Amino acid sequence: MDDLMELLHSGNHSLVVANGDVCTFDGHGVSDLYSLFNEDSGFLKGASVVDKIVGKAAAALMILAEIKEVHTDVISQLALDLFAGSGISVSYVTVVPHIINRTQTGWCPLETRCQDCLTPQDCLCRIEEFIKLKSDK
Repeated sequence: MDDLMELLHSGNHSLVVANGDVCTFDGHGVSDLYSLFNEDSGFLKGASVVDKIVGKAAAALMILAEIKEVHTDVISQLALDLFAGSGISVSYVTVVPHIINRTQTGWCPLETRCQDCLTPQDCLCRIEEFIKLKSDK
């Protein structure tokens, strides 16, 4: 995981996924993770994932994809609570109560949408609604 963290930071990537091959991503929020989940979920199954920030939505996608382990710089308590009992190894640098938005004026929109969800599947429904709304604009 240390090598993957080095790659994440040295390349200024937002996400690194290793499962045989190592792939880097540079999108915002959960966009790359969501695309990978939908287009190549087999690559995520059993993968090691390094992400700069993990909120509840990202945690849900990782749980549903059945990743093996995740390391992040920042994780929300909401995400940690969702990971509990998932069998996924989670390591992090900092825990925050919730993820904030890019303008630092409030909660991340997906953290807000997923905060009351009880299961990863419930979160997925909220994520899909959010992405559909964004694509309709």
